[in-house]
Amino acid sequence: MSTSSMHVAKTGLNAQQTRMQIIANNLANVNTTGFKRDRVNFETLLYQVRRSAGDQTSADTELSSAFAVGTGVRTLNTQKLMSQGSLITTDNSLDVAIEGSGFFQVLLPDGRLGYTRNGTFSQNADGVLTTSSGYVLQPEIQIPDNVTNINISGDGIVSAMVAGEIGAQELGQITIADFTNRTGLQPIGESFYVETVASGPAAVANPTEQGFGKLIQGALEASNVNVVQELVSMIETQRAYEVSSKSITSVDEMLRFISQNL
Repeated sequence: MSTSSMHVAKTGLNAQQTRMQIIANNLANVNTTGFKRDRVNFETLLYQVRRSAGDQTSADTELSSAFAVGTGVRTLNTQKLMSQGSLITTDNSLDVAIEGSGFFQVLLPDGRLGYTRNGTFSQNADGVLTTSSGYVLQPEIQIPDNVTNINISGDGIVSAMVAGEIGAQELGQITIADFTNRTGLQPIGESFYVETVASGPAAVANPTEQGFGKLIQGALEASNVNVVQELVSMIETQRAYEVSSKSITSVDEMLRFISQNL
């Protein structure tokens, strides 16, 4: 029984260590553009059922509830919370935020499509719109030379004023993607997600269509991490860790008492 108590307390220590790591990652990314905070979900381990509910206690009576002893906790998964972050005005014409649902599509070096809420775009040597890491935005949009003004409309149409021409020239259309189960997307770093079986296939459309969000030029979406909330969770996790540690110490003292007195 004593060693079982230590095992249960140890599972609590492992669970709280995991939760603290998730909280630390959230706080570390509080200023990361488009970052979505993580939440860790736990579940109980199997119960040792010594007597089932309904077992006979006499000829005419039954046990009203089971005699079941828990064996601890384990980490089930982590979940991205996809709530909207606040919009920060930058006045940079190539900074774009999505207000509402949807993700920008980016071609990753391994040929997969990455999905991101980070709209910090720039031009490469050929004038093609890319992320800060140089990955090309999909569908590809090329900005010509001698552009004096770039405009990105709420529905994703990219146009520009070119020196020597009358009127704006339309350069392309930014489309965005969304998923039936956004929390099923797999984060791979660099603020990118990739499609999984759990997320379902990407649904692609122009911004403002089919319930998708609209684009805001000259703005970026901030992280949705609430620092105060994370600090409260950190204190709660620390206290839970201390209690589990205290449980192990208490069991050890009980065993020492038995060995010294019996």
